[in-house]
Amino acid sequence: MPTVTLLAKAYNSPQVRQVEKNLKSTFEGLRVESKALGVTSRGWIQISVSGEDENAALHYLRDNIGLCPTDLESVERFSTLKGCITALNENKTELHIDVGVFSPSVVDAAIPLQRLQAQLGDGRKVPLKKLNELFGFCENLPLTAKVLSVSKEKSHMEAELAERQQRLYRNWTESLLDRLLILGAHYDRIELALNRAGFGRDVVDVEPLGMFEFAVVCKLGTDAAGLIPRIGKGLREATFSVFSPRRILGFLEDRATLPIF
Repeated sequence: MPTVTLLAKAYNSPQVRQVEKNLKSTFEGLRVESKALGVTSRGWIQISVSGEDENAALHYLRDNIGLCPTDLESVERFSTLKGCITALNENKTELHIDVGVFSPSVVDAAIPLQRLQAQLGDGRKVPLKKLNELFGFCENLPLTAKVLSVSKEKSHMEAELAERQQRLYRNWTESLLDRLLILGAHYDRIELALNRAGFGRDVVDVEPLGMFEFAVVCKLGTDAAGLIPRIGKGLREATFSVFSPRRILGFLEDRATLPIF
């Protein structure tokens, strides 16, 4: 009975049960049984799969959700890994990404501040705290990183933002639309909170960033931060952050072009 760790985090027990329910529905018609076993110490969801069609089910999980590498031996140099920001306020010189390596010990992918400055700050000596503020970085925000080096002896990974992540931020900035980042809530809960608050006309879309992480795309002229007081009451379990193109462009306003990510 294979046990795998999904590249998806759950923030509470109901979300684990929701994942199990969704997988049972997805695998309907296959001769396979799936069960949610719980989460790791950092919230990654663990699933057991068994039955004649378990290989097909495992391929689905790998291709559509993603699987954590779990150990450093499985991480290769120059590989692209999706993870979540962690230990945000504990370091001023590196951004740490939890990419699902936890056996035999937890190892994060560390992005040095100098690389972030080159990729997001147009090469300026911008403090990490300022970059966090500009790009809405917060605990558990999904990011995609490219591994530059792996040291099994030192239990260390160095990385940079992957091209797809830079392209995403470039597209978000060029759109000039604020995005309210909501972490730790189900899509249906977010939709319900937005509708109850009467924000239907202020929102263009709700983009998935992960299984329980979303970006609410605001219409031009709508301030994403202004949505939080109204919908926060219905999403008490969630974490909120804001991605504001105006703030980013304002910070780099003395340059003639958009930031080069």
